[in-house]
Amino acid sequence: MSLVSDAALIEGLKAGGSQRQIFERDLYKAYFYLIQHGTKKYGITAEDAASAYSDAIISIIQQVLSARFEGRSTLKSYAYQIFSNKCVDLLRKETTNKRKADHGMSIDSLVMELPDGARNVVQQLIAKEQRTSLMLRLQEIGEKCKQVLLFFEDGYSDKEIAGIMEYNSAEVVKTSRLRCLDKLKKLMTGSSI
Repeated sequence: MSLVSDAALIEGLKAGGSQRQIFERDLYKAYFYLIQHGTKKYGITAEDAASAYSDAIISIIQQVLSARFEGRSTLKSYAYQIFSNKCVDLLRKETTNKRKADHGMSIDSLVMELPDGARNVVQQLIAKEQRTSLMLRLQEIGEKCKQVLLFFEDGYSDKEIAGIMEYNSAEVVKTSRLRCLDKLKKLMTGSSI
């Protein structure tokens, strides 16, 4: 049970400086018993429960400072709910990680689990790396193959490519293009991407 009132804790957290540190410590001590409760109720280790409790306290402090804690419940109830959610998150993560270990995951699946901002950055990096690898492989398949594939990627038809590159017919371009694509695929699958 907290010796300091909710109002005093909230004001102390908002005060800042060394005063805030004292109230952060008081808040941490106030509901410390939740760690033992978490180990019993959720069957998690004391270390995991302590980690969930620390995360819950940090979350409470952030929500008090950003005025997202509106005081519609006591800090005790609020702490209990956040702590419970953190424990459930741990259990879900553990279950998900076991499943991933059993089945393995593709890079795309892992990227989709990232937050939006991080996901976009990682996807851009992967795309850049793939493009760089593709350009290197295009150099390896020869100049004529490279030109045929680049013209095709730019939207030229086989007939147009035949005219530009002086092939006998669109069918010859198509056959050459398919061979070049096959060579490129073999090179790409042999690469680290």
